[in-house]
Order: sequence, then structure tokens, then C-alpha cells
Amino acid sequence: MPPRSRPSAVRQTALLDLFGDYVATFFHSPGHPNYQQTRALSTYPCRPRMTSLAKTSRFLRVPSALCLPSRRNFHNYFVSHLPSASLFPDSRSTAGPSAPNRDLTVVRIPLRSAKHHFGVAVSRGQRIQNEDTNQAGTITMPAFAKRPPISLVRGQDAAAAAKAAGIGTTAASALGDPQVFYFAVFDGHGGTECSDFLRDELHGYIEQAAADLQLQSSLQKKDDPKKLPSSLQDPSTLSSPTILPQHDHEVPPSESSTPRPLRLQSDLLQEYRRTIGGYWRRFRPSCFTIPPIPSSRDPNPPPPLTSQGPITLETVLTYAFLRADLDFVTAQARKPDPDDPYVADFPLNKDEILGSPQLPPSGHGIGGPHRFKGGSTASVALISTPSSTPFWHPSAHATIAVAHVGDTRVLLCETKTGLAVPLTADHRPSSPTESRRLRRYLSDSLVTDSFGEERLHGLANSRSFGDMGSKRIGVSAEPDIVRVDLHPAQYSFMVLCSDGVSGTLSDQEIVDIVKEAGTPEEGARSVVEYATEVSSDGDNATCLVVRLGGWERRCEGGLGSMGTKEVREMRRAEAEDPRRRGR
Repeated sequence: MPPRSRPSAVRQTALLDLFGDYVATFFHSPGHPNYQQTRALSTYPCRPRMTSLAKTSRFLRVPSALCLPSRRNFHNYFVSHLPSASLFPDSRSTAGPSAPNRDLTVVRIPLRSAKHHFGVAVSRGQRIQNEDTNQAGTITMPAFAKRPPISLVRGQDAAAAAKAAGIGTTAASALGDPQVFYFAVFDGHGGTECSDFLRDELHGYIEQAAADLQLQSSLQKKDDPKKLPSSLQDPSTLSSPTILPQHDHEVPPSESSTPRPLRLQSDLLQEYRRTIGGYWRRFRPSCFTIPPIPSSRDPNPPPPLTSQGPITLETVLTYAFLRADLDFVTAQARKPDPDDPYVADFPLNKDEILGSPQLPPSGHGIGGPHRFKGGSTASVALISTPSSTPFWHPSAHATIAVAHVGDTRVLLCETKTGLAVPLTADHRPSSPTESRRLRRYLSDSLVTDSFGEERLHGLANSRSFGDMGSKRIGVSAEPDIVRVDLHPAQYSFMVLCSDGVSGTLSDQEIVDIVKEAGTPEEGARSVVEYATEVSSDGDNATCLVVRLGGWERRCEGGLGSMGTKEVREMRRAEAEDPRRRGR
């Protein structure tokens, strides 16, 4: 009888992921005796290089032969506490007096299946392939929500109101804060390699940046006993003993006196300057708290900083975006070029991007076997709440942070007026802000095409991920970041869409279509169907709809969904007219 073959690496990884999800869900109740071990397991961050599951196996008791590259701590579901039915109580809640509440059941709800909370729809349009991707789930990072006024907290407990109404409350994350939700849309061009990379890896970069830059929670104090000890947050202390530095390998005083977050920011800018050059030689994000990069000709360089201010969410998101973009570009520079056999014989490209490739937080490779010269835009929305009440509850406070690169779009629908509130602005070379940024260094790189639209080296977007051939002339992945504090039922829903939707429909048309839907999923599907029907170029279309506190009152403000009803009917009639199809 032939020997039994070992399971493949993909199957082993899938089995470990399923088992880890089961452990995290079953032991999520604070009353369970293994709750602290489960929190430590779910808190375990992945290192920015190849990471082994050997450290995780100390909790899961898995054999060392199954230790494979780990995945980041990102889940496409959320954990919630739902009121238990009187006829079917939760058996685990009556296990002993240590259980927190007999009336609550801990459940894991897949976000993409929660049609009343979230909806997504995609369409290839008339293109050969769909280059748009999207992502939704919960991300492990400190909370950034603004605390509600004390008078409101004392006057009405939102969590108690949610329990009385029979609505579940979201569970606390491994860091002790309420779960932070993550929604994103990526619009690739030239292929799907970059958009797929962002879909699978960008949230890992954000988690890693929050840990490396030591982002503090907005809801906890530094001496809060609920916060996990540093030994559980640092993966290096879980498996390796503490090693004292030797005198021969001590860190220079100039580097040891600089805080690690500042050193990471400075190293990232130096790497951009050294590997790409051009525009990046004088590049410095406004949210970075480091001095300007010293010039080699300056005889008196500025001294290193010995102290830093508080790290903000804007710094973390900017660092994560730039780090992901640089890793993707340098990884492509080391691959053979299928369009040029001569260049394919050498690992370096002719655009002078000479950096060495790095692995993303998941430890997986970047892109395919050949060099990818395209790119992708991105719009990411993070939602954080100050309490366990979910952000879609009518009495909940929340904070939305949007990081945007390119021409994808994020909209809010105001409950009181029914108007669309855009949170992003397209990064076009013709916009005043982008034109001013580019013309400071590159006065001859902007051209106008036959349609009268300005382009940067052939690109319609002045900011994007990838696009390695245009990095040296100013195509940047530095995001525009906006924060919005949501009051109870102030906004009805949030929409994230690609330019296949926003380039065809106005913001108010998108919002009015969603108002007429019964669920967010139905609204996303209606938006994509209408945009595909009336589109003249047939671009890929993607739409995400996220329910907020004012969802039940979405048609009360202004004219409701009737504001653009007549215009939409007229556009649909023109699209169905056979005499206009060839125009």
C-alpha cells in the first residue's frame, strides 16, 4: 500500500486558519478560563518579514511540521453579543458563575452575509476583465473614536439601550477596545496584480504600522490595566529569550537616542530618496513628525530628535500606504520584463528603482513572476466606536477615518437633508492642489490629450499605488485623510465606489438610488446595475454600501429619493433607445 501523501501547504494553511477562527470565536467570552490565552493569540501580530506559525503553535499545540507562513490578524466577520432566546438559551452561558451574562450569546457574523448591515456589488462592464477589488472586515488596531460627552453617557447608556431593543453589541477586540471596521475599494489599471495585492495586504500594513509606530488608543489611558502587557504585543518576546546587547554591537548614540517611530519614518523617506529619487528627494509628508532630510552638501545637518509628540492615526495611515507602495514597486523592479528581452536579463529596471524587495506582513510574495507596470487607486474607510454599541445603531457615536488615493470615492448620506456628503476628492493632474504639487518640481510633465484632459506621463490620476514608470516624476501613494465624527443617526449610510460608478453618476444620484433600496446589498446592486446601463464607456463598476445609524430614516430628509428621480428615468430611457446606442 503506498504511503499516505502529506497535505499540501495551501490545505495546511486553510485548516489552521479555520481552527484558529473556531478558537477565537468559541473562547471569546471573558468568562472562559482560556480567555487570556485566546486574547494573546488574536493579538499576535505578524512580523514584516517571513513569519512562522511556530510561535502561534504554543497556543494551538500544532506540530512543528505544520508551521507555515502566517496570515495577518484580519477577519471578514465581526463578533457580536446577541440576546439569547428564552426557549434556546446559550449552554455556555450557564456553565458557571464566571459567565458574564446569561442573556447573551456570542456569535460570529460574516460581514458579507449581513445583508442588513453591508452590501457590495461588482460588474465587469464592457471590459475584458474586472480589475476592481474590494475588502471588508475588522482590523486589529487601537481605537481612534472620539469619546462622547459625559452627560450623554450618564443620561443614556447606549449599550443598555441596544440590549433593551434586542440588538446585539459588538465584542471587544484583542486590544481591549471595540472592534474597528475596515472597508475598502481598489480600482486597478493595467491588470489586477496591484489591486489584488492591496486587497490582501493593505490592512496588514496598517496593523503593522499601528504596532510599530506605537499608536495609542483614544479610549484607554497609558496605565489602563485592561491593556495587554507588552510581552504579549511583541512577538519577539514570545519565543526568544531576552539577549543583552554586546559592547561590540551597540547602537550608536545618535540612533539610540531617537525614538523608534521617528527612526522608522526617517528610514522610509531615506529609502524612497535612495531607491526612486527624482521627486522623492525633497518629499516629506506633512503628518510625519521628523525634521527635513539633511542634504549631503549641508555641513551642519540638524541634530536627531530625542523626543516625539503623540503618534496620530494620520501618521499611521500615511506610513502604511507609503510602505506598501514602496514594497510593491521594489518587488516589481527585481522581476524580468516580458516586453524587453534585454532588460529581462538583468534584475534592475531602467527607471533606477534599485531597492531590494521586501515581503508584506503576511509573508507571501508580491505579484506574479513578471514585472507589473500598472497600478491601482484606493479608498479605505475605518470606523471606530467609543463603546460596544455597533456603529449602525441609531443611538451610537462613531468616528470614520477615510484614506484616499486616486479617483475612487467615498460618500455619506446626511439624514436631516438627504444630501450626499463627499469625503474624497479625485487626484487629477488638473486639480489645483495636485497641479501646484507637481509643477513645483516638474513643469514639463503635464500634457493635455485630445479630449482636453490633463495627464501625467499618460496617467489620468496623479496619485496611485504602483505605476513604477511614473514614480520618479511625482506619482505618489500619499493619502488624503479625513476624519468625521458621527452623532447618533446623523448619517444614513456610507457608499464606497470605483470610478466606473462615480464617473457615470453624480453623487446625489448614487445616494438617491440607495435610498430606494430595502437593504444595503440591494442598494449596492441597484447602483451598479444603473451605472452599467447608462455608462458610455463600460468601465468596471464596484459599489459598497454600509449601513449607519440613520438608515431607517434615509428618505425623510429633503426630497427623499425623488430629487433625481426624473433625471434618472430620462437617462435610462436614452440608454434604452436603439437610435442612441451607437453614439
